[in-house]
Amino acid sequence: MPVMPMFAPAPLLRHAGITVAACLLIAAALTALGQGLWDVNLAYSLAIGLISWLSIDLLRLRWRESDEIPWPRGMRGMAVVPLGIAAGLILGNPLGSFYVQQLHPELPAAARPSLWLPLAITMATSIAMSWGFYVVGKSRHLQMQAEQAQRQAAEARLSLLQAQLEPHMLFNTLANLRVLIATDAPRAEQMLDHLIAYLRATLAGSRHGTHSLASEFALLADYLALMQIRMGDRLSYGLHLPAELAELPVPTLLLQPLVENSIRHGLEPQLAGGHIAVQAGMLDDRHLLLSVHDNGLGLPALPGQPPSGSGFGLQQIRERLASRYGSAARFDLTADSAGGTRACIVLPLKSQP
Repeated sequence: MPVMPMFAPAPLLRHAGITVAACLLIAAALTALGQGLWDVNLAYSLAIGLISWLSIDLLRLRWRESDEIPWPRGMRGMAVVPLGIAAGLILGNPLGSFYVQQLHPELPAAARPSLWLPLAITMATSIAMSWGFYVVGKSRHLQMQAEQAQRQAAEARLSLLQAQLEPHMLFNTLANLRVLIATDAPRAEQMLDHLIAYLRATLAGSRHGTHSLASEFALLADYLALMQIRMGDRLSYGLHLPAELAELPVPTLLLQPLVENSIRHGLEPQLAGGHIAVQAGMLDDRHLLLSVHDNGLGLPALPGQPPSGSGFGLQQIRERLASRYGSAARFDLTADSAGGTRACIVLPLKSQP
């Protein structure tokens, strides 16, 4: 025996309101056509209409195969409306007659609505309203399926982008480690220890796609320690994370490509190296601001050079933000007036669907 699905009052109340409005219109139309008194027409209309609606909706809920499909299939789906109409006529017509007997005993039997008229009106109205409810329910079901497919596609795309980013960073680090092994074995050993710690922490975060801002800054600290071993005194850095923002969720490895970009294109080509500052703060009450600022060479401005911010890491950030947040997030890469480059990411406090 099928189990009654979970009761959802909102759709039933909405259908009840529509049914009452339709009954009022029917009663008004019959009265305007001279088919009896207003209150008598309304009594019959409400009694037959509400019982028909309630019977149809309860049968629909009872016989539907799942919560996602709003109407039963096969013969049961075809029988819902006729059974509801029959229940409305069988139970509603005596209620209308009882109303007339109690409040209008003076009316002769001939003045009371005949059975065929409520039958015709009830059948036409019930079929039209049931079809409307069915179409609206099916439309919502299809919309939910489309939204779910979009979410699954976005999650798959994020997973692909994550899988692309981690080897990219790993290959760059291993190339640097290879050079150090040949030139400075103790520093290479320190770098390898930091790399192991970094990969261990990254593995846990990559399984979920997001982690806390504190975890993101901890990964940056490991990564910058790796780079500092290779660059020595040429690299200094500062990480500034207010305690009240530490637990906010952010995509895993969101800032690491920006830091890598600053080192590779801003500080490494510069003989003196430079400084990187990573900072988190609130742009306003609803948006988080993350920035990576370096005092390196700045953005390329020579003719023939590729547009700034077109590298793999930066493009990957743009695609991840677009997939997860849509237009609610923003990424800007600008030249600092004092020299160097500033990258800023603005995130909404709540992820968009």
